Amino acid sequence: MMLRSMFLALALFAAPALASPEESAAELGAILDRAEGLAPLETVVIAHRGAIVAERGYRGHATTAPANIMSASKSVMSALVGIAIDKGVLEGPEQPIAPLLAGDLPRNPDPRLGRITIGHLLSMQAGLGSTSGANYGAWVNSANWVRSALARPFEDEPGGRMIYSTGSSHLLSAILTRRTGRSTLALARDWLGPLEGFSVASWGRDPQGNYLGGNLMAMSPRSLLAFGELYRRSGMTPDGRRLIAADWIAASWEARTASRYTGDGYGYGWFSRRIAGEDVKYSWGYGGQMLYVVPRLELTVVMTSNAHAPSSRTGHRDDLHALLGEIIGAVSGAESGNTNQEAGSGDRKD
Repeated sequence: MMLRSMFLALALFAAPALASPEESAAELGAILDRAEGLAPLETVVIAHRGAIVAERGYRGHATTAPANIMSASKSVMSALVGIAIDKGVLEGPEQPIAPLLAGDLPRNPDPRLGRITIGHLLSMQAGLGSTSGANYGAWVNSANWVRSALARPFEDEPGGRMIYSTGSSHLLSAILTRRTGRSTLALARDWLGPLEGFSVASWGRDPQGNYLGGNLMAMSPRSLLAFGELYRRSGMTPDGRRLIAADWIAASWEARTASRYTGDGYGYGWFSRRIAGEDVKYSWGYGGQMLYVVPRLELTVVMTSNAHAPSSRTGHRDDLHALLGEIIGAVSGAESGNTNQEAGSGDRKD
């Protein structure tokens, strides 16, 4: 508890001093040294302006080894949907899903199923009861996950409040598979494969062979960082190839609803909040699998944790947000120092 309080206090109240790049690197190293005290934390990777500036693996974990990123994979699923729309495989966020999943609709379906759109699934606004949390076990033990997700009772109208449900993301995976005739794993490796450093090592499937759209995806922290950098660069690879439309990334980062638990905004597979005075877009997986993008600072950070320990109930997720706050302080302090140095050199008279 004392360590958690320390991180929170530093993130919320410490004003970063001006620093040189060398001092910033040293400060980041010291921050990551202290972060080892967060027992569930396994890896941290920090990239600034496209280059990795610091990374750590704790307790035998490596940033190059695959890890289950849990629900952080929902951001990858959102990317695949955006690419599919750009390729004409899907019509767009307003496209109704019922015709795409007609064979798995319940008998005498609730008319509201006809109003659910691709966008509603992406933003967790389908209105259907959740398949996550306490309902997750029963859902993944069902004979047909797609039918089970569609058969959940309505708890709100389509387009209403956010009801977090991995079943919604899984329906997107099934839709992509049916529309393309290819698995979502194959699509991810094809459509995102040109991104250097990106690789999906493995991915869980349902009884019908659909890859789980929103969980059980394994990739290395370095791979997740490459994916985050793609979003930070508005869909462009470092070598100048466009993989995702910039408009799709902007739409994904636009808050369309909010978590009833944290108040954080939620778009198409991405959360948003302010941390240490900066607007932050982030993807969160159970146990503390985090992908953070801080656009103004050109900063991307990945953190992975013990996937078997809950992060929200123990406060670990808050610890990770606070750790990001410290990282932001170190990077923004260096940027302020560089700006002042540049301004000062411009004022000199030689």
